[in-house]
Amino acid sequence: MFPHCRPSHRDRIRAIAGAVLAVLLPLAGIHDAARAQAGEDPVAAPAAPYTVVPGLFDPRAADLGLAPAAGTRSFTVFRPDPGADLFNNGAVPIAFKGRLYVQWQSSRRDEDSPDTRVVYSASAYGEHWSPPVVLAAAARGGAMHSNGGWWTDGRVLVAYLNVWPRGFQSGEGGWTEYLLSEDGEHWTAPQRVRGADGRPVEGVIEQDPHALVDGRVLTAFHVRPGMVATPYFTDDPRGVDGWRRGVMANLAYEGASSRELEPSLFLRRGAGGGECAVMVFRDQASSFRQLASESCDRGERWSAPALTAMPDARAKQSAGNLPDGQAFLVNAPNADKRRVPLAVTLSSDGRLFDRSFLLRGESDLPPLRHEGRYKRPGYHYPKSVVWNGHLHVAYAVNKEDIAVTRVPLASLARPL
Repeated sequence: MFPHCRPSHRDRIRAIAGAVLAVLLPLAGIHDAARAQAGEDPVAAPAAPYTVVPGLFDPRAADLGLAPAAGTRSFTVFRPDPGADLFNNGAVPIAFKGRLYVQWQSSRRDEDSPDTRVVYSASAYGEHWSPPVVLAAAARGGAMHSNGGWWTDGRVLVAYLNVWPRGFQSGEGGWTEYLLSEDGEHWTAPQRVRGADGRPVEGVIEQDPHALVDGRVLTAFHVRPGMVATPYFTDDPRGVDGWRRGVMANLAYEGASSRELEPSLFLRRGAGGGECAVMVFRDQASSFRQLASESCDRGERWSAPALTAMPDARAKQSAGNLPDGQAFLVNAPNADKRRVPLAVTLSSDGRLFDRSFLLRGESDLPPLRHEGRYKRPGYHYPKSVVWNGHLHVAYAVNKEDIAVTRVPLASLARPL
């Protein structure tokens, strides 16, 4: 869906460097956090917006030493028969008018192929799912469609559709369209997502918009030419018009794609008591750590992305907040490319993540059934939503099956 990793000598060197950083970064992050709490400025580069308590993940133990929270259950949304689309990835959930929806992209065999289409399923309780419905058929003339996720103002369901006019493999990037539905079944014709100047936004949307307390919507577009991750914000409650570009200096990168990719975000209280947004990125430079940037002015200006202490298998992830205010990160917290296990990691203040629970582990991973481009074992590209007293996490299993794992919010409550 976005740039992929291929084995190389440079990747092996970076993996070793990542293992070293696994030890050094948590210590540095805690030191910088202590300096900040004491009112001191960091000596070198600005501290990362958050850190991880040392020893939270044990690389020598099965599933990094993690155990599931009480009541955790997993359900299959879609498992393809041999005659169906065998590649499925990019699952994104949303709750709308009493039902849970999951959207993803699907193709006959290979990732990022011209026959990619966008489909979705719905469920009344998150356990039994309807057969997939086509939201956008395969594009024509060398173009490609991929799923852009959802948004809703509570009255209308918005489905985003990413359009790659010369295909994903061209590296030129694309733009975003949207469809609207009042019932989750009948949809308007697609239209371009537009900026505050009335012109179409020239970028593909990330699948993870979030709203501030005052209703402002924040997300990121990967702007063209290429794919450069860029924060955007709008005061349109439907998230289809009025988008403005936030100010963030991307880290140095080579080629057409930025080092920061596929962000999500969570909210936390700022130093002055106001609301801050923390945007979490995949690091395409193979540090196998998350990058993060912070904005405390409603998404208009962002700090330079900084390397955090959070291990990450260099993949799409999901962040957010529970109803009690806790921040969470859902990812594969590995200091290498293997996307196993899948976990949710929690922080009471959005600064120190100190609890983590297993969502899906090694013993639960089925074998890969069908070969295809970029397919490999693991739990891929999770996205999440809080609904009906649970945290629901949607993801792909081996880029073949679509699944949802739900965790009772009571099992994730802050410890007394």
